[in-house]
Amino acid sequence: MFTVAANKIGNQEEAEELVQDIFVSLWERRESLEVTVSLNAYLAVSVKYQVIKILARRHLYRKYTRQNLDRGFDISNVTNEWLEFEELRERLESLVDNLPPKCRTIFKLSREQGLSQKQIAESCGISEKTVEAHLGKALKVLRSGLGAVLL
Repeated sequence: MFTVAANKIGNQEEAEELVQDIFVSLWERRESLEVTVSLNAYLAVSVKYQVIKILARRHLYRKYTRQNLDRGFDISNVTNEWLEFEELRERLESLVDNLPPKCRTIFKLSREQGLSQKQIAESCGISEKTVEAHLGKALKVLRSGLGAVLL
């Protein structure tokens, strides 16, 4: 089993792991497993299908990597972009947390819960104009606070 797997996938460690996984799977299913053919044939087919799965996974990985490189997508930039996004998100959270309490509440109701200005006005017992003013103030503070980060 190991020799067949190693020859097909070209990696001894992966082949070893593949064979171990097959035996672990057999052991876990020992109570309910019904082998209707010879054990050798069953194991050979198991190896065949596991090899196919590994080769298909490799093919998809290469295809995905090649497509992204063709598009000019540098995989090493993913981490940097994610870190920049996290930094921006943390900065936004900090700015929202520093808004005056009423302004912060109204902003969160609008942006996080998706309530309309009318719904916010009704739930807070204030006029729609007041809600509009608080949202305008919040957006102004956030734009100025994020301006340096975005530029």
